[in-house]
Formats: sequence, structure tokens, C-alpha cells
Amino acid sequence: MKNVIASLRSGDWKALLACFLYFDTGFTAWVMFGPLAPFISKQLSLSPSQSGFLVAVPVLVASIVRVTFGNLFQSVDGRRLALLGISLSAIPAFVLLLPVVPTYMLLLVLGSFLGVGGASFAIALPMAGSSYPPRVQGLVLGLAAAGNIGAVVDGFLFPSLGQRFGWQHATAAVLPLLALTAVSVLLWAHDRSAKSGNAAHAFGGFAVSLLGVVALVLLVNAGLFGRGKSGQLLLPVLGSLVALAVLPRRYLAVLTERDTWVVMLVYSITFGGFVGMSSYVSLLLTTQYQLSKVDAGLVMAGLSFTGAMVRPIGGFIADRLSGVRVLLVLLVAISLCNFGFAALMPPLAGGIALLVALYLGFGLGNGATFQLVPHRWRGKAGVMTGIIGAAGGIGGFYLPVVMGMARESTGSYQLGFATFGGLAALAFVPDGAGRLSDLVGRETRARDRGPALALRRATVRRSDCAC
Repeated sequence: MKNVIASLRSGDWKALLACFLYFDTGFTAWVMFGPLAPFISKQLSLSPSQSGFLVAVPVLVASIVRVTFGNLFQSVDGRRLALLGISLSAIPAFVLLLPVVPTYMLLLVLGSFLGVGGASFAIALPMAGSSYPPRVQGLVLGLAAAGNIGAVVDGFLFPSLGQRFGWQHATAAVLPLLALTAVSVLLWAHDRSAKSGNAAHAFGGFAVSLLGVVALVLLVNAGLFGRGKSGQLLLPVLGSLVALAVLPRRYLAVLTERDTWVVMLVYSITFGGFVGMSSYVSLLLTTQYQLSKVDAGLVMAGLSFTGAMVRPIGGFIADRLSGVRVLLVLLVAISLCNFGFAALMPPLAGGIALLVALYLGFGLGNGATFQLVPHRWRGKAGVMTGIIGAAGGIGGFYLPVVMGMARESTGSYQLGFATFGGLAALAFVPDGAGRLSDLVGRETRARDRGPALALRRATVRRSDCAC
């Protein structure tokens, strides 16, 4: 505990708290449709695939917008970007308070704006990291990213309010939380990272990526890229191309590095599993185990709390043992849990036990993944946070989509769990394991340079630790 307190005193804890609140309420808005999905599906008579796509759209939009939002962070003060993100995240709740009859198409558009809440990841983490030295980045970024606990608020708050007041009015509960966060950002947040680049060009890229992915969502829903499943599976590829098209060419160089793809794969499994399952678990519990909507929300809250709370622990352990070694163990555990669920399709108690184990793996893995970044990609804080976070969001998009397709096609979730168990196992094919081992060596050499050198670099270039 003394080490943790000393670490927090080495930087600006109020700025860290403001970043935590921004990510927390952004996450609350982001996955808001998840616990409300059973209500929405019943009112609009949605198929399993439609329900899965609805809760997946905010996840996808966040993953695409994070890249250009992270690029914008390179040239614009993080506080201004946080306030912009908060404002855009509030739009869906305001619209649903109006006397309008919600349609599936309208909800897809509103879900896209909820995705901006998830894009807070690309601002909150590097802004928090900019106030601390490199030697405590695993702990600090883990604490900032524990804003994942916003999903706990979703599970506790929205199902009960939806049952009492209707799901449309229940969405208004996010507005005072966003307002409180805006005040904390104004008073406490500080962005100490160096800025460079063309702010106007970066803002244009952000706007194009957001509006472009909204248009793609509507076109896929209209069947332009193939009816049903094919269009949905193609959507992340199309959205990623939009984001990459507007990024400065100098940032795309990181995509030629094999380490980038390894970390993206890992994060698509850990964070993608966390956010994707948090978006879909209420539907899973109500359809597979016939839980009530409120009880499913409470279980979702407990699972999300578990995953969010262990994320800082994952970063803390990785600071001491090596992020890669921790991740290798966790990926094995995640794979086994998924395959176990697919093979057994256990009763309620066993199913919840396996979900708890999965969330522990997700949360610890999320913290361990970002412990690697300051050692491997110095001076590329915003863009690397955005790119790696995008990979996590794409993983989170596919989880509910594939689960919905599996349920609709086979009447069971077995194929869905088996698919994600196989993806986690991909990290252990010989080539993938070799690449992770290479990254261990790079990480170890970076740490062996010593804390004195790290502190001198932090003094000269604060932006280097903002990942």
C-alpha cells in the first residue's frame, strides 16, 4: 500500500481522478444499450442478430473514432477534447427524452454517438499518464482505465429505471453523471504532453471518421454490402479504412511493426472481451438462463465490477513481473474458459462462475497490455493508444455480433464461445509466441536502462509517458 501511495504522490492525483471520471462516465454512456437491450428488443421485436448488432454498434464506432481522437490529442489540449466527447455522448439521452417513436435506424444512429463515450479511452489514458513518470505508468494507467467500472453503473441503474419509467426515460440518468464529469475536467484535469501537428486537419479527420462510420452503419443496415451477416462482419474493415484514410501518413508507420499487431491482437481479446461481453451479457442471461431483466443487469454489474477492479492490479503486477509473461498466462486462462463454456453449456451457477473467471482474465489482461506501451512506443502516446484501443473495440464489436448470429443460426451460444476460445489460443501458435517472446526482450531492456534515465527523459519530454 505504501508503494501505491508513493506512486500516486509522484504526480498529479487530481488530474488522475478527473481522467478516471471522464473514462468512467464515458464508459457508462458507451454500453448503456447493453442492459437496456432486452427492453428494446421486446418493444421493437428484434431478432437475435439485430439485437447483437444494436449493442455492437457503439463498440465499433468507439474503436474507429478512437484512432482519429487519439491523433487529435497529439495537437489539441486534452481537456477540450474531453469536453467535446462528453457533449457528443449526451446527445442520445437528450434525443430519447423527446416525444419521438424510436425506430431501429434511429437507435443505430444514436448508438453511434454513444460510441464517442468509448473513444474517451484515447484521451483519458494519455492525459492521465502525462502527469506521472514512466516508472509508475502500469499502475497509473490501470487506475485511469478502471473507469471500466462505468459498466457497473449501467447494470445497477438502467434495468431498474427502465422497468419503472420505460427504457427511453431511463437513458436520462446518464446526463447528471456527464455534467459532473465536465465540471471535474474543467477544474482538475491537466494535459502536460507536448503538442505538434495540424489541429485543423486532425479535427477534420475526427469528424470524417465519426460521420463516415455512422453512414456505413446505416448502409450496412440497408443491405448495401450484403444482407444480414455478411454486411455486419464486413463493417469493421470498412470503418477502419475510413479512419486510416484520414490519419497522417507518419503515424501509419507503426502499422508496419509486427509488435503493433501482436499487441492489437492481445487487446482485441482482453478489452474486446470485456466490453463486448458487458454489452451482450444481459441478453445472454435473459435468453440462456431466463433471468429477469433486472437480475441480469445486477449480474452484469457484478461481472463488470470484477473486471474493472482488477485492471490496476494487472498493471501493477506487470510493472514487476513483465507484461508479456503475465499476458501469456492470462490468454491461456481466457481460452480455456471459453472452450469450457462451449463444451459444457453449464447451468446458471457454473455459467456465472466461468463468466467471473473470464472477467478476471479480461481485467488483468487489460492492465498488463498497456504496461507494455511506454516501454515500446515512446513519443507516440495518442496515436498508439488510439490504434491499440481500436483493436480492442473491434474485438468487442465482433463478440455480440457473433453471439447473436450463433444463437439465431443454431439456437445455442456454443459456436460463439468456441470461436473466441480459438482466437485467444492464436497467441500460442509458434510464430505468435515467438513474437511475444521478442517483445519480452525489448521490454526488459527498456526497464534495465534504470529509473534515473527514465526520470530525466520524463522531465525533458512529458509526452513520452502519456500512453
